[in-house]
Amino acid sequence: MTIHREGRVLLFWMLIILVAGNYLIIYFMPDARVLSNVAVLGSIVLYLIILQFFRSPIIQLPSDESLVYAPVDGKVVVIEETFEGEYLKENRRQISIFMSPINVHITRSPIKGIVEFFQYHPGKYLVAWHPKSSAENERTTMVLKHENGTKLLVRQIAGAMARRIKWYVKPGSELVQGGEFGFIKFGSRADVFLPLDAEILVTLEEKTKGGRTPIARLNS
Repeated sequence: MTIHREGRVLLFWMLIILVAGNYLIIYFMPDARVLSNVAVLGSIVLYLIILQFFRSPIIQLPSDESLVYAPVDGKVVVIEETFEGEYLKENRRQISIFMSPINVHITRSPIKGIVEFFQYHPGKYLVAWHPKSSAENERTTMVLKHENGTKLLVRQIAGAMARRIKWYVKPGSELVQGGEFGFIKFGSRADVFLPLDAEILVTLEEKTKGGRTPIARLNS
């Protein structure tokens, strides 16, 4: 387990501020022992909470190209057939995974492929489980093309707390299955749009691990 690069600067300055703040309380209010103890304890708890947001577990990358793996840690909240109108322009099977603030916030590639399309969309900050969050929230859209021609569309979606999406890809980037391609700070959601003939391997409310939980099997 390591600390993700997106959190290192924030955690460094947060540590400096918390240490300085507690030092000032202890120095200028030496008799307020209860207050200083509460401040120290609160600072430790707060720092540990923020620290776990940015944890980056080391995983063994999958190698079964017939499977589609969950892009994120979280819980399956949507499994439905829907029309994907941004790029694919066809009906697809959509699987949406909600990430709570306590989940790992790294986003991983569900399959091996080349980035055929990538677009960032500024937008609203509806709660991540809102039905319109996929189309109206701040988000990124990425289309991956496998060497066999299969295309998957993956969205990173910001939520009410997660107001900063990071990505490390562009059109033409080659991704390995389970490889990291982005990060969403705090809570968020990821959508995967699959071919209609894909076999769904998860159920609603099922917990997933990014790059480790198979969510579908491709038939092409």
